[in-house]
Amino acid sequence: GLDRPFRRPPALESEDKNTMVAYALARVAPRAARAMLPIISRSFTGVSTPQNPSIAVPKLLAAGFGITFAGAALMNTKTAKADNPAMDVIGITQEIEALVEEGHGPLLVRLAWHAAGSYDQKSNTGGSNGATMRFSPESGIGANAGLGLARDLLEPIKARHPEITYADLWTLAGCVSVETMGGPNIDWRAGRTDAIDGSTCPPDGRLPNADMGAAGKTVQHIRDIFYRMGMNDAEIVALCGAHALGRCHEDRSGYWGPWTRAETTFSNEYFRELMENTWTLKKWDGPEQFEDPTGQLMMLPSDMALLWDKAFQKQVAIYAKDEALFFDDFAKAFKKLMELGVPAFNPKPWYQFW
Repeated sequence: GLDRPFRRPPALESEDKNTMVAYALARVAPRAARAMLPIISRSFTGVSTPQNPSIAVPKLLAAGFGITFAGAALMNTKTAKADNPAMDVIGITQEIEALVEEGHGPLLVRLAWHAAGSYDQKSNTGGSNGATMRFSPESGIGANAGLGLARDLLEPIKARHPEITYADLWTLAGCVSVETMGGPNIDWRAGRTDAIDGSTCPPDGRLPNADMGAAGKTVQHIRDIFYRMGMNDAEIVALCGAHALGRCHEDRSGYWGPWTRAETTFSNEYFRELMENTWTLKKWDGPEQFEDPTGQLMMLPSDMALLWDKAFQKQVAIYAKDEALFFDDFAKAFKKLMELGVPAFNPKPWYQFW
């Protein structure tokens, strides 16, 4: 319905009925909105259809009416600062897209994933709120090796747009990157706050390890990590589909190679490779990993665990055959991941205020 949060809703300054209809379409049915693009674009003189249709309608509205996005309108009123200027989400998004076009998309997705993936449901700690990876010890843990590069890439954007918090910027960058690389539209909303120091950094060990030394232990480890966040098996497999992007670097993780042949394209190719390719142990001096017959693609033990476990394998097979379903499920799971533990989106029940 219309109350479903849309990733970048504008503060509409026009009463034009066509504008309101187009915006409603974008909120209720992004795919339907995409189909309307040729019609909508013709109603705006000099406005061309953007290359990325997942955010085209909001951009067209902005171009036609000079609309600005009011980020504070999405924030929980208890956490939004009254003196905070309107958030220029369009401008920020365009700057993130430029980084993605330079090939940095997979790294930005990893930053958002690792910032949010530290959440612990039982203690309600960790997660994207606070952007605590700016501080030690979280910034220095092995699982986050190389993410200083991603944080540095976003620093100039933060400097130009001080109205957005680091926590919101990192998560927005992850969502925009997925979309810009061909993935699904992911609902996003502002409202995360920034920690002032590292006192709330989550402990090491909350992010998935690539290998636990034995197949059964690796499978159980994956479930332990994701169940701790409140994810189920289907969500686990969907989120692992982000391995369609990027590659492993020996100087960061010790592992080497890409999962797919299209490292900057979001698709269901990761699942297709898992199911349809042949994987054998790689003969080398590095940690245990698997390779295809060409030696050009690799899988980690944690990837192979999705085949070793029958429940996981069943879901992998489904996504390998149905990319549209994978996109839908990933968009929902990734939104959930980005919002875990954020007070503005997960208010306490009234009885917990006493």
